[in-house]
Amino acid sequence: MAQFNEANSVRDFTRDLIESPDVQFLPGSQLPRRTDEVLLEGLVSAALIRLNPEIAADPRKADEVIHVLRAILISARSSAHPVVANEEFMLWLTGQKSMPFGPQGEHTTVRLIDFDNPEDDSSNQWIVSTEVTFQVGRLGKRFDVVLWCNGFPLVVGEAKTPIRAAYTWIDAAAQIHDDYESSVPQFFVPNVLSFATEGKDFRYGSVGMPVELWGPWREEGADPDAPAKVGLEVVKDAVKGVLAPASVLDFLRFFTVFATDAKHRKIKVIARYQQFQATNLIVERVLHGRIKQGLIWHFQGSGKSLLMVFSALKLRAMAELTNPTILIVVDRIDLDTQITGTFNASDVPGLVSTDSRKELQTLLTQGARKIIITTIHKFGEIEGVLDDRHNIIAMVDEAHRSQEGDYGQRMREALPNAFLFGLTGTPINKRDHNTFMWFGSPEDDGGYLSRYSFQDSIRDGATLPLHFEPRLSEIHLDQEKIDAAFEELAAERNLTEAEKITLSKKAASIEVLIKAPERIRQIADDVVTHFTEKVQPEGFKAQLVAYDKASCVAYKEALDTMLPPEASTIVMSKARTDPASWAQWTPGADELEQVVARFNDPADPLKIIIVTAKLLTGFDAPILQTQYLDKPLKEHTLLQAITRTNRVYPPSKTHGLIVDYLGIFDDVAKSLAFDEAAVQRVISNIEELRAELAPAMAAALSFFPGVDRSIGGYEGLIQAQAAIADDGVKDAFGLAYSVVSQLWEALSPDPMLKDFRDDYKWLTDVYESVRPADITGRLVWHALGAKTIELINESVHVEIPQGDETIVLDAQTIEDLMTGKRKDVSTEEIEKQITARIARHLNNPVFIELGQRLNTLREKYADIQQSSLDFLRDLLELAKDTVAAEKAEKEIPREERGKAALTELFEALKGDETPLIVSNVVDRIDEVVRAVRFDGWQSTIAGDQEVRKALRQTLYMQFKIRDNDVFEKALGYVREYY
Repeated sequence: MAQFNEANSVRDFTRDLIESPDVQFLPGSQLPRRTDEVLLEGLVSAALIRLNPEIAADPRKADEVIHVLRAILISARSSAHPVVANEEFMLWLTGQKSMPFGPQGEHTTVRLIDFDNPEDDSSNQWIVSTEVTFQVGRLGKRFDVVLWCNGFPLVVGEAKTPIRAAYTWIDAAAQIHDDYESSVPQFFVPNVLSFATEGKDFRYGSVGMPVELWGPWREEGADPDAPAKVGLEVVKDAVKGVLAPASVLDFLRFFTVFATDAKHRKIKVIARYQQFQATNLIVERVLHGRIKQGLIWHFQGSGKSLLMVFSALKLRAMAELTNPTILIVVDRIDLDTQITGTFNASDVPGLVSTDSRKELQTLLTQGARKIIITTIHKFGEIEGVLDDRHNIIAMVDEAHRSQEGDYGQRMREALPNAFLFGLTGTPINKRDHNTFMWFGSPEDDGGYLSRYSFQDSIRDGATLPLHFEPRLSEIHLDQEKIDAAFEELAAERNLTEAEKITLSKKAASIEVLIKAPERIRQIADDVVTHFTEKVQPEGFKAQLVAYDKASCVAYKEALDTMLPPEASTIVMSKARTDPASWAQWTPGADELEQVVARFNDPADPLKIIIVTAKLLTGFDAPILQTQYLDKPLKEHTLLQAITRTNRVYPPSKTHGLIVDYLGIFDDVAKSLAFDEAAVQRVISNIEELRAELAPAMAAALSFFPGVDRSIGGYEGLIQAQAAIADDGVKDAFGLAYSVVSQLWEALSPDPMLKDFRDDYKWLTDVYESVRPADITGRLVWHALGAKTIELINESVHVEIPQGDETIVLDAQTIEDLMTGKRKDVSTEEIEKQITARIARHLNNPVFIELGQRLNTLREKYADIQQSSLDFLRDLLELAKDTVAAEKAEKEIPREERGKAALTELFEALKGDETPLIVSNVVDRIDEVVRAVRFDGWQSTIAGDQEVRKALRQTLYMQFKIRDNDVFEKALGYVREYY
């Protein structure tokens, strides 16, 4: 009867797969070593003589090197999981150490392994052994499989029987990690990786890596329709992928990095298979040189930053690339900080993080051969070619966001021959056509060079599955009471039917109901109950995502009545309109780092972190297990937010939990939807679009025969406007321009647009100059919105403290009032708003003078009807100067002023064609504008175009708001406040 056991079915299967003409099998008992020796010193000495001419000339020098290596091994005898000694030994193995073996005692590099011929396994001496015993005194351990290179034990493997259900790869990995590395650590000083298998699965890890983090190996690109491999077939693929000599040396040189964890302990990180394979695909594409782009989608949390580290390390080492420049391009400062931190923690040499456009321009102009980390916005005003070398490789992080605009175009113009690889952590759906066109290659299956999906990351344990727990709150309205009170209010204020419709639609928004204090109290109570019963006992922490900053504060106040104040905190951004009491919740960079460190510390009393936008992306906290979601989010933002909970946190975290108070689960499914057929069409039709641009541009310009486009100022504008003065001609021009505009956005950032840029800017300026402006309905809401919300909240038995009614006193409103377009705002309202604005700046001499002017006005007209035209005119002039003074004031950063004003605008514009929940729109506009804007962007062509494009993509593509009036009004507001 045939027998199946650990040795003959798994260990020997692995051994036979490794053995080859260049990998000799030698049983452990026949190895040329004593059992207390780690190295095969005879083979080490032979390699030193073979690879080092200075040692070949005097073989006694080999003993000097071996003496130094023995000292490193001895240093680890009492160090379980010898990561520090392993790091030192890796420097020797990778040829980064020297000895004084040259003439006159000069230091020369010591080579222990031949890396010059990576495809030729015979260039090094490989041995695979089974049953290798290592004896220290009375303590002895026996390893199932050891793979040696030039006498160094680079790989240790443990096999378990496949026929006993009680044994799995986990038992084998635990034996290595918990037993071998602790009891005989010196044998693991030269270790590149260890593996464990029971004949069904195969996992590998590095010295000191917890068993839960050991990763599998799968072959990317396998036929998805083929039957899933099982048992020894799985092991076979893994052994060939991981334990081939070339792969082991690849891991040694490029795919292991040493870093420091949160507790300041040295750790060793080894690449997971998707990082290993994607890096080699990138390197292979660069070396071939024919296709100069590629798109990599690796899901959130699966290690994109480390993928870039590994890729940079390997690309920099390729002799064929003659010392290339690696450019890591991100779209936000916080990603710059996060990725720079990853590179710095990994001790990557030759790293530069640029602080300014000038520094970036200098580095590229001088052809710096470094790894440069920069934001895409630093390309904003770069003109022309900076470096036309072919050995520049740009890896663009979060490629689906801002890389497709004029910044991306200028980057391509500056680096015309660079390789461009786009990386994204969320699936790119059919709305993101440009991302596929400018990073995806038609030759790549599905448009991706490398794809590692949500399902892949969960299957492999790189991330955890997400569980959703719907806890939808119910709110009951007394509709009859609301209707009666609303009619009374409308009659009191003499509202027209149109104004009543505008007001009622706005008041019925979900925001009013979400932020009702009674609802927040009820949900806070539910959060505390759920957290204390299900989350805290397991040693995990939580994040509460609130609707907006006011909701964050409301939740904090509610939680503090049920939990100790130190159990929760708020993290949010600062804005000039915030109450002073909120300052404690808007930490600077150093304070934020401390908050995150406290949150990640299991012993710290901080348990719940309350956010609304900040820390929804770029926030890695493995201890975060539950997210209480009370904010409507969409698409990329939604996926990035909920995947904060999917980080692995051994040993007891099995999943991330989303407690859903608003019913966003369906939106998650939509965000993960992927239309491969549509994507394939998109990346194939680029030439058609290019061919359409020139005729479309000519058609739009044909409306201006005889107009000299080189004339600027009002003279040139008058000429252009006169050519399309007729309403019919103007409409026809608008249609022609819209075709050009859509083509421009679809093609951006194609370098071919450079030849059309001036004409496109001219057409855009003319088009905007003849666009009508309208703010119908805006002021009605500001006058009566608060009262309308109040009567609704009374009908749901909720009391919301009412603040002063306000209007948005901006340049547009003032102009409308001065020209008579709006007449429904009283002088008292305007005066009150001016007073409030001046009061915010009592220490500023400019505003003191404005206050004196207001007092003079009051005295002048004290005995006259205050509704007189003279008083109104003077009051509006003062309002205009007040707004101008605020705009000119530099004490508060520009980016902190915009969101509140933008919210006001979109609340006023809400109608049938815009989404019910405007915060989605506002949050996204705020995000993209912050991402693309830079100081002084309004006065530059590049800045205007980039903001315009980002805004148009947000409204038109993401939220399907196709109304040009909405776009123009939003753009005007962004220009004023950003």
